[in-house]
Amino acid sequence: MTAHSIDPRPYRGRFAPTPSGLLHEGSLLTALASFLDARAQRGRWLLRIDDLDAPRCVAGADRGILAQLEAHGLIWDETPRYQSAHLDAYRAALSRLGESGRLYACRCTRATLAHVQHEGPDGPVYPGTCRDLHLPHTGNALRFACDDTTLSLADRIQGPLRRRLTEDVGDFVVRRRDGIVGYHLACVVDEAAQGITHVVRGADLIGASFAQLALAQALGLQAPRYMHVPVLLGRDGLKLSKQNHARPLDAERPGDNLRRCLTRLGQRPPAELGTAPVRELIDWAVVHWQAEAVMARTVMTAGV
Repeated sequence: MTAHSIDPRPYRGRFAPTPSGLLHEGSLLTALASFLDARAQRGRWLLRIDDLDAPRCVAGADRGILAQLEAHGLIWDETPRYQSAHLDAYRAALSRLGESGRLYACRCTRATLAHVQHEGPDGPVYPGTCRDLHLPHTGNALRFACDDTTLSLADRIQGPLRRRLTEDVGDFVVRRRDGIVGYHLACVVDEAAQGITHVVRGADLIGASFAQLALAQALGLQAPRYMHVPVLLGRDGLKLSKQNHARPLDAERPGDNLRRCLTRLGQRPPAELGTAPVRELIDWAVVHWQAEAVMARTVMTAGV
């Protein structure tokens, strides 16, 4: 099944950081690609703060992220959407999935998961161990029951992608045992609420895109188009992330940061922009943006 064709709606993109710390260079790479793709198509670029997982959030990190984006000339349209302000919308979506018979309770621990899951193209795949146990929803995680269909999407960077849901994605969590709504469900509800038509994000989220396509179909929502840029790795071979203690962006050198990211995205700004102000650099990048110039790979190493 083809997940989606060309979207006739006006372009609306977004960037959705988690306020568990400040942005690093890998974050900027993704934000910049998303921003340029929106602006190059005369679209709008929105900001969402993924703050559902309160224990992971750092006080003031959201304000720091906004300041970092502004320092790098990435100015958003519309008021940022905070997930924590929309819990009722996520609960309503959960109820709809439950009423349609697409949810079941799961009691598997991390130790159990390590034993029963198999490796798929995008990471571990849960085989539905608890699907037919009819466990109580209270006190357990809730999973979305995938059907045995194949979804495909046309990625402008990675090319045609296909996943068989049961074998390649697996039943995924939509509400954690502690009651926090899962990332995939919240994301799908948010994209629909903000009218997002295009999502540009890291290639480590290809599996997430297929899970979210499946959820959008189950909820009768129009899914956005997806484009996945390579993920930036540190010299240690690990993804640059807050969890891996990546260094925050140096906001005092935004031009240098932008030029490095543009080069990694295959855009190659001219030498005469080496000392140009941020606004001039961003304006050049919007006019000359070519998504097709981004290399079709899933990872790249910082410094290379």
